[in-house]
Amino acid sequence: MKMGISRSLLVMLGLAAGLSGCNSAMVAYKKGVRHYEAGEYNLALTQFDKATKGDIDPKRVNYYAAESYRLSNRTAEAAPFYQKALDAGSNEADARLNYAYALKAQGNYAEALKQLQQYVDSKPTNKTNLDLAQRELGTLRAVDAIAARKTELVLKNMSNVNSPGTEFAPVVQGDELVFTASRKDVVYKNNGLPMLGLYKVKIGQNLDETGNGATPFSTNVFQGDVNEGTPTFTKDGKAMIFARGNNGKRKGGLDVDLYISRQNGDAWSEPQRLPISDSTAWDGSPCFSADGKTLYFASNRANSVGGIDLYRVNMDNSGRFGRPVNMGRDINTPGNEMFPFVAADGKLYFASDGHPGLGKLDVFVATRSQGVIRVENMGQPINSTGDDFGYVLMEAGKGFLASNRTGGKGDDDLYFFDSTTPGSSTSTIAQNDPNNPNNPNNPNGSNAPKIVRYFLAGTVSANEQPTPMPLDSVRIRIIDVSSEETVAEVTTGKPGTFGKYPLKEGKEYSILAERKGYLTRREPFNMQGRSIPDIFLRKAETDTTFTVAMSMDRVELDKTFVLDNIYYDLNKFNIRSDAAQELDKLVTILKDNPTLRIELGSHTDVRDTDSYNLKLSQNRARSAVDYVVSKGIDAGRMTAKGYGETVLIVQNAKTEEEHQRNRRTEFKILEY
Repeated sequence: MKMGISRSLLVMLGLAAGLSGCNSAMVAYKKGVRHYEAGEYNLALTQFDKATKGDIDPKRVNYYAAESYRLSNRTAEAAPFYQKALDAGSNEADARLNYAYALKAQGNYAEALKQLQQYVDSKPTNKTNLDLAQRELGTLRAVDAIAARKTELVLKNMSNVNSPGTEFAPVVQGDELVFTASRKDVVYKNNGLPMLGLYKVKIGQNLDETGNGATPFSTNVFQGDVNEGTPTFTKDGKAMIFARGNNGKRKGGLDVDLYISRQNGDAWSEPQRLPISDSTAWDGSPCFSADGKTLYFASNRANSVGGIDLYRVNMDNSGRFGRPVNMGRDINTPGNEMFPFVAADGKLYFASDGHPGLGKLDVFVATRSQGVIRVENMGQPINSTGDDFGYVLMEAGKGFLASNRTGGKGDDDLYFFDSTTPGSSTSTIAQNDPNNPNNPNNPNGSNAPKIVRYFLAGTVSANEQPTPMPLDSVRIRIIDVSSEETVAEVTTGKPGTFGKYPLKEGKEYSILAERKGYLTRREPFNMQGRSIPDIFLRKAETDTTFTVAMSMDRVELDKTFVLDNIYYDLNKFNIRSDAAQELDKLVTILKDNPTLRIELGSHTDVRDTDSYNLKLSQNRARSAVDYVVSKGIDAGRMTAKGYGETVLIVQNAKTEEEHQRNRRTEFKILEY
């Protein structure tokens, strides 16, 4: 009897211990998710590690862990966790794509190529990620050619400056090296490293002597509980622009802005936020041009080509900035571009994970000739399988960069190079580079230029359900936007096809389709960013054709067209910037169809009274009409009508996204 009671107690105690273990794992998992959603990835990883010791869905906990490593810039470390998540059956849309990037960061190009191909074969719906994957497939197939681009340049680790933390973004100011480092007392919860600050150190007579005795750049600039870094100075050295943020008040690092501090005697002023910064975006890595008249910086603000793009903004003699301009698709990709540096000869150096490279971030140089921009990978040893960025020159052949490549002292380390010392290095491309015209194995022969010819072709169909049909007798005009000159004109035949017609690199075109009984359709086509990188060219001459698929809508009275993404904030009727972009497309339709008269109808969600919503929707419709009129369209061609909540797309909407779909604007054909 006593023996039976003892066994029962043991069973109950074991069960309780098991339940306790499961419960603690679930508690850790939930804590991890909360940290993850707050952008506190290092704290999240601690909890996810505890959660793996319990009975938690492995595909979820491992995916969260992988994403935590990736989002805290530890891409290579994310690879085994992506693999575990995928092996457990994860169906996260981007898991395989990010796994491929993690494998590439490890230098495992063959497996990265395999994972990317599987991702593309799955036909992902995210067009930006699909574009990234397809570009990366081309890169990985040519990675041997990229790796063969080598110089004899010698990189030296600045061991006296570097620490177990991170050092990057070096800039020379007078006789001092100013750099960014993680040395503050407060820990950044994103990656577990100390907060970043600006530091300075005297440059030694020899660069490898530089580093002992680094001190904070300025007590007025130094703020202990935020990240500060990536400084740039005006030509006279009297003003400094840098990035500051990550105080944890806003998720996702969107609180990073550009600040300016001015020198007053021996001191620097309290930093002031620059008005060119976008409060809803990440703005960082500023850099002045050599003449100090243009500021370059990186941002993920709305309308960027990819994740983070390079922008430029002019500064007048009074120190006032103009309007920031995106540097275009020849420079910016669906990936990320950052850390610009403009040399005295006008060449733009920058870091990118979207152009063909060896690792995650590689250093590239962009040059312009006869209106065409060429972007070239800097090759090894400037680039590696790791992150290589922050390339700057003191003078021709002498400079610095940052890298987290293997063999460093800490996370990101500073490196220097000096090819001006006899026998130290040379910048000649190695003879084994297959793209080097002096390589005897180059099939193009010595100094033979590679020729690429670009063409445009297309199809036109009637936008009809259930099956769009090819549309013949459509007049197609290809127009050079800059000169407004028609460079080609044709009428489609029975298959509804046209082409092919030659295009020029760097040009912006507009394809105009016209047919009686159909709305005239205009399709933009930009050659920026479409040039084939030289590293991919294997033949002396290459022809490539771009195909555009166009659809045309039949003109029918009272036919309604939904204007995508014309959304409004709750209880407001002002035109948001994203809505303005879509209304600009309507402006184009009205200009191309001068006899078209329409009704602009606006709709609300159900979160107020019928009478209020009816008035609100009328105001929204009127504001849309006013916007279109401001773009040069006759007000007599449009009627504004508010429908309130009478015509809903999503019945019984619950989420904010569903409510926003109901807050829409449409146009209806009244007369043609």
